[in-house]
Amino acid sequence: MNKNETCEVFCYDEKKVNKVQHDLQSIDISGVSQLLKAIADENRAKITYALCQEEELCVCDISNIIGVTVANASHHLRMLNKQGILKFRKEGKMAFYSLDDEHIKQIMMMALTHRKEVSANV
Repeated sequence: MNKNETCEVFCYDEKKVNKVQHDLQSIDISGVSQLLKAIADENRAKITYALCQEEELCVCDISNIIGVTVANASHHLRMLNKQGILKFRKEGKMAFYSLDDEHIKQIMMMALTHRKEVSANV
């Protein structure tokens, strides 16, 4: 770490630190971390983005979109479903997935917007 990126003396704002520590005790930061970790995988991010573009896709559609086998796509879809990012429904022999709710789409689109802004400023 660059010396210019850290404090040169150790001191802290006790009021701010205590407030944020108290706030952290009342929220599920671990759950947020797990949600973001699930989307952090490139293939799972692609799946999430695809489902931002199309309301619902079957496993075969997703497999073709991200360029992996149906088995590999299914693995990623199960994980995203388990983390509460996607919903699943079965219709006959077809398995369909969609985003769990609008918040997931907002997170993904905000992340993409942020990434474009960072790239433009580099």
